[in-house]
This record gives sequence, C-alpha cells and structure tokens, in this order.
Amino acid sequence: MSAPPRSLPTSEAVAAGVRSVRLSLGRVVRAESANYVLLLGITLFMVVFGLVMVLSSSSVDSHVDDDNFFAKFWSQGSYALIGVPLMLLVSRLPARFWRVWAWPVLGFTCLLQVLVVATPLGWGINGNRNWLTLGPVTFQPSEMIKIALVVWLGFFLAAKADRIGEWRYSLFPALLVSFVAVGLVMLGNDLGTVMILVFIVLGALFFAGTPLRHLVATGVVVAGLAVVLALASPSRLTRLMSFFQPHAQDFMSDGWQIQNGFFALASGGVFGVGLGNSESKWRWLPAADTDFIFAVIGEELGLIGALLVLALFVMLTVVFVRIVRQSPSMQGRVTTAAVMVWIVGQGLVNIAVVLGVLPVLGVPLPLISAGGTALISSLIAIGIVLSFARERPRGAS
Repeated sequence: MSAPPRSLPTSEAVAAGVRSVRLSLGRVVRAESANYVLLLGITLFMVVFGLVMVLSSSSVDSHVDDDNFFAKFWSQGSYALIGVPLMLLVSRLPARFWRVWAWPVLGFTCLLQVLVVATPLGWGINGNRNWLTLGPVTFQPSEMIKIALVVWLGFFLAAKADRIGEWRYSLFPALLVSFVAVGLVMLGNDLGTVMILVFIVLGALFFAGTPLRHLVATGVVVAGLAVVLALASPSRLTRLMSFFQPHAQDFMSDGWQIQNGFFALASGGVFGVGLGNSESKWRWLPAADTDFIFAVIGEELGLIGALLVLALFVMLTVVFVRIVRQSPSMQGRVTTAAVMVWIVGQGLVNIAVVLGVLPVLGVPLPLISAGGTALISSLIAIGIVLSFARERPRGAS
C-alpha cells in the first residue's frame, strides 16, 4: 500500500516559519546598541595604543632593569589579555547582579585596603603605601575600591531616589560610607587616588540629583580637608610650593620631573620625533611609562599625537553621556556617570599634571599608562557600563 502524497506547505506557513527562525536567532544573536559598539571600540583602540606607547616609553628602563627591552611591555600585555575578557564577561551581567553584590564588593575591597595599611603585607613606593602582596600576586586594592564605589553608589542612590533631596537619608549615609573607603586609602598617603575617589563620589551625587546647595557645602568641607592634608605632609607641601612658585624650583630635585616633561613636549613639535625616538625615556624623565607617558606621546607623536589622546577622551565622554541619557534605570545612570568621572576625570588630571596646570599627583593615564591593576580595574568599570548600555533605552518600545 503506497503512502499518501505529502502536501506542499502554503506561503503563509513558510512565512510563519521564517518569522519563528528570525525570532529564535534574535534571542541568541542580538545586535548590540550603537553606544555599546562605540564604547567597546574606543576602549580597545586605547588599550592597543597604550600598549604601543608602553613598549616605546619603557624599553630603556626594561633593558636596564631586566636586560630585556620588552619586559614591561609583555607584563602590560598580559594584564590586557586578562582585562579585556573580564570586561566582556562583566558586560554580560544583568543590573540585578550589581544590586545584590554592591555591599559585599565594597566590604571586601575595604578589607583588602586594611591589609595594606595595617599589616606587613602592604608596602609602598615614594611614601605611598598602596600595594598588597598575597603570595605571588601584587596589586593595588585602592583601584578595586574605585570599582566598588561606583557600583555601591549607583545601587544606594537609586534606592534613595524618592528621597534624594533629604540629606539625612541620602547624602549623609552616602558620604559616611564613602568616607570609610576613601579614608582607608588616605591612610596609605595616596593623595592622587584619594582625589579621584572624591571626584567619583561628588559626580555620582550630582548625577543622582542631589541638591546643589548640599553639593557646594560638601565641596567646601572636602576642600578644607584637602588643604589640611597637604599642609600636614612635608613632601606634598614641597610639591605645592614648587607648583605655585615655579621660579623657586630646584631643577635638579623637586622640579626635575616636570621640567623634563616640558622638554619632552617641546621637542616633539607638531609631528613628533618619531615613534620610538624619544630621548626623554633614556632615564631623563622619571615615570615615563606611567604618570608621564603623555609627555612621551607628545615627544614622539607631536602635537598630533597629543590631540589624538584628547580626542579619545572627548569621544569617551560623548558615549558615556549618551548612555547616561538613554539608560532606563537610575542605577545605570549614576553608575555610568561615576565611571565617566573616574576615567575621563583621571585622564584630564594626568594631562594637566604633565602640562603643569596641576602639581604632580602620581595619577596614571587611564587605559594607556603602564600598570596592571589600574588597567584591569578600568576595563572592568567599562564592562559595567557596557552591561547598562545593553539595556533597552528609555522610550524604546
């Protein structure tokens, strides 16, 4: 007995099948937003550009210290290979993850900072005690505190959104908890990181809608404390006096770094002396691959290279602001704004120090300067922003 002939599918059935396949693929391979792609692209470009400049600026010191021109470059490259996948992994986490883990992450990072300032596991360089050694691993918990603060502030201020104008319920507890974290870093005498942390807190409060009068009063108190801390340290006082009285600088001691930074920028001209041809990196310019890498960029790539770095931070700012404006949740807006203040603000502070607009603070250039913990923490912070950029924008159907 022969089987009955099969009926051909109708056009309506074919169309329905195509639509179901499209919906299934859409759930698996969803196109990311333009903000997501822009932020990811700019970040990856800055990391690669930073690796190139770290290789150029650190080659001499690497050869002198380790008999290997590529030592610091390989180290920075290994941190990038860790940080970029972490950024992509973090970008897939939902917003509720940060609400659940905000308090534990902040408490854990503060505990690590306690180990830095109160145990033999912590150690410092040039009077700044901000490094922790746990077995074979050495890192800066203060960089991790930056991540913890942006996550916690976003969670806490979003929870207090309906009472943000009442300082007893929003401003005071936010400042109290932040003061503990910032104070632990201050105990390690890392004034540059403390300043960035204060910027993060004030930026988060501003974008959360805290009344301006409360922010002004907080700013006045913070400025007063900064003056007291600066006057209490002989090394900080010397740097401040050298900044405000440049004619009194001793170019062979306190003014050595900043003056050689000026020489590097001036010798670069418009087009630079060429990638790898810096003379300042031959042990004339201290911290050439970290705090003063912008001076080497200006020397080797000239005004064009320096403007490129500024343009990259401007582009980062534009993308951050777009994500803040389109984020459907207050947590996403506040956290993204805090990361923007951190990354862009720290970049501008670093450039201002090299240009002599601010006194030397020991703040690296985000995503570009050498420094493993700083690079990984910055990439994780951007990964958090990417996770909020994946949310459905406000007003989308």
